[in-house]
Amino acid sequence: MDFETVILKKEGHIATITMNRPEMMNALNTQMLQEMVAAIDEIACNDDVRVVVLTGAGRIFCSGADISEGGKASGLSGTPVEMHHNLRNSYQKVALRLQRLDKPTIAMVNGAAVGAGCDFAFACDMRVGSEKARFRNGFVRVGLIPGGGGTWLYTRLMGLGRGLEFLFTGDFLEAEEAEHIGVLNKIVPADDLERETMELAQKIANNPPLAVQMSKMMAYKALDSDLEAALEQAAACQALALSSEDHREGVNAFIEKREAQFKGR
Repeated sequence: MDFETVILKKEGHIATITMNRPEMMNALNTQMLQEMVAAIDEIACNDDVRVVVLTGAGRIFCSGADISEGGKASGLSGTPVEMHHNLRNSYQKVALRLQRLDKPTIAMVNGAAVGAGCDFAFACDMRVGSEKARFRNGFVRVGLIPGGGGTWLYTRLMGLGRGLEFLFTGDFLEAEEAEHIGVLNKIVPADDLERETMELAQKIANNPPLAVQMSKMMAYKALDSDLEAALEQAAACQALALSSEDHREGVNAFIEKREAQFKGR
C-alpha cells in the first residue's frame, strides 16, 4: 500500500512507522488513522520484522486528533452512533493493534505526545524519549475521556494513584518525571534519540523471535490472571520454546562461544 500521511520503513529486522504530518504537528486525521492501521497490519504479516518503532516527523510526536473542520477531519463529529463507530474503527484499532502486535513496540518520543498521541505512545511496550518529550491526555480539559485506551493504559504504567491524577487533571507529564515513574524507559539527548532507540530495537531484534513474542504475550496476559494461570501458560510456552530451532542454536552458540543466528523457528 502507498502511504501519504505515514512513512513505513524497514531496515533489517526493524520496522519504523512515522506519523508524517509535521505541518499539522502530526495531528490524526481519518486518512492517517487508516494508514496507521494498514501499516501495522502489513508489519504483522511480515515474519522478517521483529521489532517496531513508532515516532512522529518533525518536533512533535503527535498532537492528538485533528480538530479542524469541527472534528470532521478525524471522524469526531456526527451522531453518537456514528462517533462510536468511528472511534472503534480508527483510534481504537490503532491502539489495539499496537498493544496486541506479537512483535515488541517502542515509541520514540521526540516531543509532545498529546491526547490520542499519548494513548498510542502508552500502547507501545516501551518508550524512549528526548528531553523534549512530554505527555498529556488533556481530554478532561475539554469534557472528554481518553478514547484510545488511556483509562486502561495510564494506571497500568503509572500505578493507580498517579494514573488517576494524570487522567483527572489533564496536566503535562514532563520527561524527567516520566522516566522517574517508569513511563519512559530512558531519556536521551535529542540528537541521540534515533541512535539510542535503534540500538535498543536492535538488541531485542537480535534475540530469538519466538521467545520474545511468547514473553510479550505472557506478560500482558499476566496483568489479568493469577499466578497459577500464569504458570500454566509458562509451562506450555516453555515446552514450545525448548523444542525450537532457536533454542538449539542458542545453546550451540553458547558452547561454541559465537554469536547466535536466530531464525524464528
